[in-house]
Amino acid sequence: MLTDITLGQYFPGNSYLHRLDPRMKIMGTMIFIFSVFLANEPFSYAVLAAFIAFTYALSRLSVQTMVKSLKPLWGIIIFTFAVHVFTTPGKELWTYGWIHITEDGIYRGFFMTLRLVYLIVFSSLLTYTTSPIVLTDGIEHLLSPFKRFGVPAHELAMMMTIAMRFIPTLLEETGRIMKAQTARGANFTSGNLWQRGKNMVPLLVPLFISAFRRADDLATAMEARCYRGGEGRTRLHELAYSRRDGVAFFGIVVLTLILAVLRWV
Repeated sequence: MLTDITLGQYFPGNSYLHRLDPRMKIMGTMIFIFSVFLANEPFSYAVLAAFIAFTYALSRLSVQTMVKSLKPLWGIIIFTFAVHVFTTPGKELWTYGWIHITEDGIYRGFFMTLRLVYLIVFSSLLTYTTSPIVLTDGIEHLLSPFKRFGVPAHELAMMMTIAMRFIPTLLEETGRIMKAQTARGANFTSGNLWQRGKNMVPLLVPLFISAFRRADDLATAMEARCYRGGEGRTRLHELAYSRRDGVAFFGIVVLTLILAVLRWV
């Protein structure tokens, strides 16, 4: 069900990761993305898997939540594996016409897919453990040095956070519309590709109307509260780094160094 998709959701808590500074979590996520591309052999991927398991244990999130983070992108994951399996040259294991499956293709496809899974699962921790308001403040602080070049840091942070915040809302709305249209006789599962595309019209039209109406209501609410951008605005809680942020940053740097040593030394 669409309601099982956890992309963009925030799970309130008081774990170690929840209490980290949002700027630290954003920078740590970016460093981890770089670290994943350093892995090039099974032991490196095992180190990454252990690190991800450790971070999820610190966040006190369930394994089920981690699995749900992959649900929206399962098609991309399967496509990535298939592309490497059918296009990588090497020792052939099975051949049928123009289709060739090689040993190198399976090996490379497996680890490239595993790399993509690591990126999705770890990046999901950023929204799982950070509230939208705090995430907005963190993004704005990191973009603030670019204000001198005319970059609207506050507006960009606000737009990105609102987009992530409304992903679960739109998914819930999609599920509600699908149930309503199914009750009226719509069929979203049978037929060929063209028929399924036509059957999506009763779903997409009300979904777009609902999304535009929700955006208009949000804009009206912000204007009614005299919102005029980030210039001169103050915050109830100012961001401040703590010792736990230093420990977390040290941990992600150590992971990067270990993967670099395994790759080049």
